[in-house]
Amino acid sequence: MANVPLISPEQLHDKMNSGNNVQILDVRNAEEFKGWKIEGKEIKSINIPYFNFLEEDESNFKELPKDEELVVVCAKGGSAQFVAEALADKGYKTSVLAGGMLAWSQFYYPTVIAFDEKMKLIQINRLSKGCLSYAIISEGKGMIIDANQKIGFYTELADRYEFTIEHVVDSHLHADHISGGPALARQTGAAYYISSGEVKGTELAYEPLEKHPSIRFGEVEVEVLALPTPGHTPGSTSFLLNHQFLMSGDTIFVGGLGRPDLGGKAKEWAQDLYDTVFNKLNRLSDDVLVLPAHYADIQEMNDNGVVGATLGEIRQSNEIMRNADREAFTEQVAGAVSTEKPPNFEEIIAINRGELNVEPERAVELEIGPNRCAVHHHE
Repeated sequence: MANVPLISPEQLHDKMNSGNNVQILDVRNAEEFKGWKIEGKEIKSINIPYFNFLEEDESNFKELPKDEELVVVCAKGGSAQFVAEALADKGYKTSVLAGGMLAWSQFYYPTVIAFDEKMKLIQINRLSKGCLSYAIISEGKGMIIDANQKIGFYTELADRYEFTIEHVVDSHLHADHISGGPALARQTGAAYYISSGEVKGTELAYEPLEKHPSIRFGEVEVEVLALPTPGHTPGSTSFLLNHQFLMSGDTIFVGGLGRPDLGGKAKEWAQDLYDTVFNKLNRLSDDVLVLPAHYADIQEMNDNGVVGATLGEIRQSNEIMRNADREAFTEQVAGAVSTEKPPNFEEIIAINRGELNVEPERAVELEIGPNRCAVHHHE
């Protein structure tokens, strides 16, 4: 069989940003592909399950282009290797995503959002999950917001940009991925902050956010917006940076609001979300840039690769943000949750509360799959 090159998640991402279309051949089963796949504005995906290629049926190949490279993808890389080699023997140009979707799930990509002589703000995009975290850097000191579990990425980022991680913050108790916050704080000696309402009754070491209305370092003041900003969870917290940038956690997204049902109290938490939207966020001006902890659609990413929008843009595009009738808002938000809950969310919450420890391999497996933390309300 032909030798087929392996490409890393980083190399695949470079291809996606090259301005040329990238053709993905995903050989997982149809259900897996439908639930979670590689997405991007320049991505074209075809799903033909691996077992189809065992049948030597030429009709399997009729939709596959011979004039462009096919990046073959499976769960962990093995099945893709077999298919890519078989296709290469038939004259197709193929490569294999090394490690498959498992490796893609561990790829993080940083984008500088803003910088001046006083401060640098970086958005870290975990593309496979739609998870976003942030680094705020000033005078050689930094804060990490909503770190994911691959903490080595953040320490390498600190080395690259020459800053010391002094503050690590979680905007809420995450349900769809394992927080890297506590481990990152332990490794770096930083303080770890989260609302006590999220982790009360546990032995997790933390600084209660409600006791820190502002956190200052360097030339930056991170202002905790009117605690709490509940709705997605009771202790959800947003952070206002220099009155310009709102790190909104899972409270407000570019294309929706945080789902209020994960605690089994959809209507109660939807009413909390109403108070957040109309009694707290309404005090902010339209030109504040909202930077969420998640996104659910690649279209929420702008041409600069940043997921974010001004509060004014979100208010215009998001009909529910203008529904000031409390009862109607509550019914609409609580009734709009139709997506599945995040896979393994109860186990992930227990880990994030410090109540459960799992082996690293299990931790990676628990996160496989898409983000499901938003309720969308576009017109």
